[in-house]
Amino acid sequence: MCSLEEEALLRLEEVFSATLARVNSLVLLPLLETTPEPSDPQGRECLRLLQRLHRSSQRLWEVTEESLHSLRERLCHQDTVGLESLLLLQHAERILQVHVEYIESYTSCVVVQAFQKAAKKRREFWRGQRKALWQLLPGVSSEASVGTALAQALREPLAHHVQQYVLLLLSLGDTAAELHRTRELVVHAATLFGNLQSFLRQALDQALATQALWHSLSSRLRDVLCTPARRLLQDSQDVPVTVAPLRAERVLLFDDALVLLQGHSVHTFDLKLVWVDPGQDGCTFHLLTPEEELSFCSKAPQDRVVWQWKVTQAVCQALRGKKDFPVLEADLEPSEPPTCRCMAYTFRAEGRLCQATYEGEWCRGRPHGRGTLKWPDGRNHVGNFCQGLEHGFGIRLVPQGPEDRFDCYKCHWREGRMCGYGICEYGTDEVYKGYFQAGLRHGFGVLASAPRAPQPCKYTGHWERGQRSGYGVEEDSARGERYIGMWQADQRHGPGVMVTQAGVCYQGTFQADKMVGPGILLSEDDSLYEGTFTRDLTLVGKALSNSLHPLGKLLRMLMLTFQATYAGIGANKHLQALAQEEVKQHARELWAAYRGLLQVALQRKGQAPEEDEDTETRDLQVHGLVLPLMLPSFYSELFTLYLLLHETEDSLYSQGIANLSLFPDTKLLEFLDVQKHLWPLKDLTLTTNQRLSLVRNKCFLSATECLQKIITTVDPREKLEVLERTYGEIEATVSRVLGREHKLPMDDLLPLLIYVVSRARIQHLGAEIHLIRDMMDPIHTGGLCDFLLTALESCYEHIQKEDMRLHRFAGRWDSREPW
Repeated sequence: MCSLEEEALLRLEEVFSATLARVNSLVLLPLLETTPEPSDPQGRECLRLLQRLHRSSQRLWEVTEESLHSLRERLCHQDTVGLESLLLLQHAERILQVHVEYIESYTSCVVVQAFQKAAKKRREFWRGQRKALWQLLPGVSSEASVGTALAQALREPLAHHVQQYVLLLLSLGDTAAELHRTRELVVHAATLFGNLQSFLRQALDQALATQALWHSLSSRLRDVLCTPARRLLQDSQDVPVTVAPLRAERVLLFDDALVLLQGHSVHTFDLKLVWVDPGQDGCTFHLLTPEEELSFCSKAPQDRVVWQWKVTQAVCQALRGKKDFPVLEADLEPSEPPTCRCMAYTFRAEGRLCQATYEGEWCRGRPHGRGTLKWPDGRNHVGNFCQGLEHGFGIRLVPQGPEDRFDCYKCHWREGRMCGYGICEYGTDEVYKGYFQAGLRHGFGVLASAPRAPQPCKYTGHWERGQRSGYGVEEDSARGERYIGMWQADQRHGPGVMVTQAGVCYQGTFQADKMVGPGILLSEDDSLYEGTFTRDLTLVGKALSNSLHPLGKLLRMLMLTFQATYAGIGANKHLQALAQEEVKQHARELWAAYRGLLQVALQRKGQAPEEDEDTETRDLQVHGLVLPLMLPSFYSELFTLYLLLHETEDSLYSQGIANLSLFPDTKLLEFLDVQKHLWPLKDLTLTTNQRLSLVRNKCFLSATECLQKIITTVDPREKLEVLERTYGEIEATVSRVLGREHKLPMDDLLPLLIYVVSRARIQHLGAEIHLIRDMMDPIHTGGLCDFLLTALESCYEHIQKEDMRLHRFAGRWDSREPW
C-alpha cells in the first residue's frame, strides 16, 4: 500500500516541476534575451552566469521529472514496485548534487547582482511583465524592485521545495519502520536534504554578505578581488582581529584566499598553502605561508576562537575543492587540514627563490619532499627538499650562455648545497665525478675535459673547498705532461713527479706550481742531474755539492727503477707478484738503511747501539711504519698491475653490480635473503607517486657512503679502517631497526654486506681486495680486519656468481609484480 506521504511527495514534485517550467519561461529565458550581446566585460560575465543558471535549472527540472516518473510507477504498481525504487531514495546523492549546482549558480548571480543588471537593460519589458511576475510571487511586496522580485522568483520555489522534502521524508521514515533497508534509505535521504536546507540558507547568507562587501570597497579593490565564485567567510570589521607583522587595516577571509588590506596594498594568501599553528595564549594563533608567518591577535578569546576555527575549516574546504555539508556549522568539530600537501607556488620576496616556481610536496609552509624548482633564467632543480632547502639527491640544470648549453649537477644535497657524491656535466664539456661539501668539490674526485676538447686535461685526486689540494694526478694532453704529487690551493705544491712527452722526468719539490729546491732531472738520453732548481727551472750548483738525505736519495732511486721496470711495456699482469714482492723488499731495505744510519749516529754520540731486532719485530716495523710512507711512490704502477691481473674477475663483478642495480631496495634485500626483521624500512621515505617496492638507494646509506671511501686512500691500513667503519655503520643501522644493540653473526652480515657492496658500486674491487691482502700489516691477521676482508672477498665472489640465480628470481618476481 502506498502511504499518504508518497502521494504528498507526488503532488510536491508535480507542483515543483510546473513551477520550474513557469519560472524558466517567465524569468530565465527573458533574462537571457539580451540583444545585442553585451560589449562590456561585466555585461558578458552576467550573461555567462545567467546561461549557467539556465542550464542548472533545466537539469533540476529534468531530475524532478525523473523523480515524478518513479513515484507514478510506484503508485501504479504498488504490489510489485517497492518503496526503495523511488529515485529520491535510490539516487539521493545525484538529486542532491543537481540541487547544489543550481544553488551555486544562483548565488554567483546574487554576488554580482546579475538579476538587477539584466533587468535594468530591459526595463520596459519587465514593466509589462510585472503583473505576471507578482502572481508568481504572492508574498512579495508590490513596492519591491524588479531585480529583487526576479531573485526571489528563482529562490523561493526551491527553498519551499527542499523544506517540504525534509518534512515528508521524515514522516515517510516513520511509516517504513518495519522494513529495515527501506528505512535506512529514507533516513539517509532526509539527512541529506536536511543538510541541503542548511547549505542553502548559509550559501545565501554568504552570497549577500559578499555582495555587500563589494559595495563597501573601492572600485580598484573590487576589480582586484571580485570573482563570482568567491565568498566572504569572515570580516575583521565584524569580529576584530589584528595581524602582525603586516599590521593590516582590514582582514578578509574568503573561501579560497586570505586577504589583508594595508593602505593601497593588497596581500593575498592562497588557502591551499596556509597552515594554522595554534598559539600559546588564548588570544593569539599563527598562520604559516611560503613566505610569511602571520600572528593573529584578538582582545577577546572568543574572537580568536572564531577566526582560528573559520580559517581552519576554510583551508580544509579549499584543499578538498568543495564545501562541507552543512557549511561551517558551529556545533561540529573542525577537521584538521593535512600537514603535507602537493601544490605549485611562485615566490615573490627578494632572495635566492625570487620569481622561482616550486611545484611539489610541502610541509608547514616549506617545500618538503619531492619537488621541482624553476627560475625565470632557466635554472631548475628536480629532487628532494627538506624544510625549504634542497636535501637529498637532486638534479640541477644551470644555463650557460646563449648557445643552449647547461651545467648539469646530479648530486646529493644537504641544506641547499651539494654535499656527498655527485656527477657534474658542465657546458664546457668538462665532467666532474667525485665528492662535494658545502657546494664545493671536496674529497676525492676526477675532473676531465672532453676527449676531443682543444686542450684536453684530466685531474684525479683530492680536493679541498673547491680547489685541488692533497695528492693528485694531472694529465695535460695538450702540453704532453703528467704531474703526480701533492697540491695546495689549486697549484702543484710539495713533493711531486713531472713527466713530459719529450721524455724528461723531474722528481722533487714544487712550490706555487714551480719546481724549486733539491730534485732529480732524468732526460730522455738517460742523463741524470741532481741539484737544486729555482722556480723557473734554472739549474743551480753542482750535483756533487748538494747534500741530500741518504734515505730520500735511496727512495727516489728505488722509485725511478720501479717505474722504469713496470710502467709502459713493463705493465704486464704476469709481473704483479714480482712487483708486490719488490715493493716489500724495498721497504725492508729502507728500514735496514735507517737502522744502519741510526747505529752510526748513536756511535758518534757515544751511546750504546740498539739491540738487533728479530724477524717478527722487523716485519711489524716494515709493514706498520715504512710501507705506508713509501707505498704512494709505487702505488700507480703497482695498482695498474693488479688491475691487469684481475681484469676478468672484475669484469664479471661489474656485470653482477649492473644487474643488481636494477633492483629497488626491498627486492634486492629479498633477493639476497636478508631477514625481513633487519630491513631498515623506516629509511624509505615515500612521495605521493612512489611505492615502497620501487624506492632505490635509501637503505644502509651511511654504510654505502662509508665503503665508497675505500678508493680514496692508497694505504692498506686506512682501507681496512674504512671497511671496519662500514661494518660499524651496518651494525648501527640494524641496532636502530631492532631498537637494541645487536652484533651480527656471519650468516646475517654476509647478505647485508653484499647489499652495501652492490650499492657502493666500487670499480675494480677485486684489484683493491688483493692489494690489501698482499700489502696489509701481518698484525691484522686473524683479527676483526682479517675477518671483514674475508667477508668482503666472499661478497666479491658471490656477486660474480649471481647471474643464474638472479634470472630465476626475476622470473619469480615477474609473476607477482612488475619491476
